[in-house]
Amino acid sequence: MRNILKVETPNDYARFVEAPVLHPLVSIVHYDELAPFRHSLNNYGVYGLFIQRQFPKDLSYGMKTLQASDGSIIAVAPGQIGGLEDNGERISLSGWALLWSPELMHGTPLEHQIDQYQFFSYFFDDSLRMEPDEWLSITQLVAQMKQELMGHADSPSLRIILLGYLHLILDYSNRIYLRQISAEDKIGNDLLKRFMNLLQQYFRENRQLTYGLPTVAYCASELAYSPRYFGDIVGKATGGTAIGFIHNYVINQAKSLLMNGHNISETSRLLGFDYPHHFTRFFKRMTGLTPSEFLGK
Repeated sequence: MRNILKVETPNDYARFVEAPVLHPLVSIVHYDELAPFRHSLNNYGVYGLFIQRQFPKDLSYGMKTLQASDGSIIAVAPGQIGGLEDNGERISLSGWALLWSPELMHGTPLEHQIDQYQFFSYFFDDSLRMEPDEWLSITQLVAQMKQELMGHADSPSLRIILLGYLHLILDYSNRIYLRQISAEDKIGNDLLKRFMNLLQQYFRENRQLTYGLPTVAYCASELAYSPRYFGDIVGKATGGTAIGFIHNYVINQAKSLLMNGHNISETSRLLGFDYPHHFTRFFKRMTGLTPSEFLGK
C-alpha cells in the first residue's frame, strides 16, 4: 500500500510533525519551532492553509505537480490529496500550517461562504504569492490565533473568536487570489468554478450510477453554452480540454475512494463505470498506473 497520511482531523497532521495539539477542531503548526520531520502525502478531510517561506519541490496536488513560489500559501480542502510521499528524508520548513475541521464552521455564515474562495479548488494550480506586508499581516493573525488557543479552554466564545480570525485570513488570501488573476482570466475561472460545482453535484446526486460519466455536451448544456464555445473557454483557462477536466475530476475521486479503503470493483461502480476492467483501463491511461499499482507504489 502507498504511504498515505489520512488527515481526517486537524490534529492528525499536527501529531505527524510532532507539533502541539491545541484544540479538537483547529491545528496551528509553527514550522520554525519543530525538529526536522518526514514528508507526507496527505489525504485531507479538513481545510488547510500552508503558509511557508519555501515549499519542497514537485509537490503533488491532485493530478498535478505544483511548484509553489517562495513566501506563498497553498490551500487544501476536504477530499483533496497533496504533498510528497514519505521517502525517509527529514526536512525543516519555515512558516505556518493552519488546519481546521468543517465542523468548526457548521451553522455559521462561513460554512456557506467557504465555496466562494476559489483558491481551494484543484483548478487553481498556483500558490498565493504574498507581498512582504501580506506575509506579515497573515502570519501575525495566525500567531494571534495560536495565542488564543494556548491561553483559553475550548468554549463557544473561543470558537467565535477563532472564526473571526479565520474569516479575516481567508479574506486576505482572497485579495491575493484576485490580484493574481487578470480580468480576462476571471471569466475562465468563474466558468471553471461553475464547472467544478456541476461535477460535484452530479456525483453527489449519484447521477453517474444511471447515466455514467458526465459528458462535455451535458456540462455545456447545463451551463448554458454551446459545446464548442464551452470547450474553447475551458481550453483557454486550463490549457487542456473540457473532457480532460472531467477525467481529471474522476481520477481525483477515484484516488480518494481507493485510498479510503474501497476496492477496485467498488470504486468502479461508485464512479459509474459499467465494468471494473473499463475503470482499470481508464485509470491506467490517465495516470500511467493500474489501480493496484497505484495502491502498491
